[in-house]
Amino acid sequence: MRGRRRASARTFLGTQALAAYRLWTRGRDKAFSVAVAGGFSAFGPRSVVQLPLRTAGARRIAIGADVFVGAGSWLQVIGPEHEPEPALVIGDGTSMSGSCVLSAMQSIVLGRRVLFARNVYVADHMHGYDDPETAVADQAVTRVAPVVIGDGAWLGQNVVVGPGVTIGRGAVVGANSVVLSDVPDYSVAVGAPARVVRTFAAAPAG
Repeated sequence: MRGRRRASARTFLGTQALAAYRLWTRGRDKAFSVAVAGGFSAFGPRSVVQLPLRTAGARRIAIGADVFVGAGSWLQVIGPEHEPEPALVIGDGTSMSGSCVLSAMQSIVLGRRVLFARNVYVADHMHGYDDPETAVADQAVTRVAPVVIGDGAWLGQNVVVGPGVTIGRGAVVGANSVVLSDVPDYSVAVGAPARVVRTFAAAPAG
C-alpha cells in the first residue's frame, strides 16, 4: 500500500512539474516575442519565437500573424539593414518546429500556413568552392536567386532548399531531401536531388 502511495505521489509531482515547466516556457517565449517584436520589419499578432533564437539583419525580416518559430532556429538576412524591403518574409500561420535555418541575401518568401519539420535549411545563395587554395568559407558567393515556398507547403525533417527554387502551393517535400529545382503545386518530391514522385489528381478550386 505504501509503495502504491509513493508511486502515486511521484506521478502527481512529476505531472505537476511538467505542467509548470510548460507554462513557464510558454510565458517566457511569449514575453520574449513581445519584447523583440519591434526589432523586426514586421511581427504579427500572436506570433511566437522560442528561445534560443539566432538572428541577423532582423530589420529586414517580416513575420506574419500566428507564426511559430521553434527553439534553436536561425533567421538571417545578409547585407545592409537599411534597405526598405524585407528580404525574408514568413507568412501568416507558418510553423517551424525548431533548429531551422533561413538565410537570405536577396529574397526568401514563405507563404501562409507553411509547415517545417525540424532542421530544415533554406538559403537563396551558395558559397563558391572551385578554388582549392582557399577555404570555402573565404570564397565569394557564386549564386544568388530568390526562393519561394507556397501556401500550405510541408517540408519534412532535414530538408535543404537551394537558391532559385520555387516550391508550389500545398507541395510536400520528404525528409532528407535536397531541393535544387522547382516543385509544382500539389506535388510530392523526395530524394537528393529531389524528384517529383506524385502529383495530386486535382488541385483545390480557388
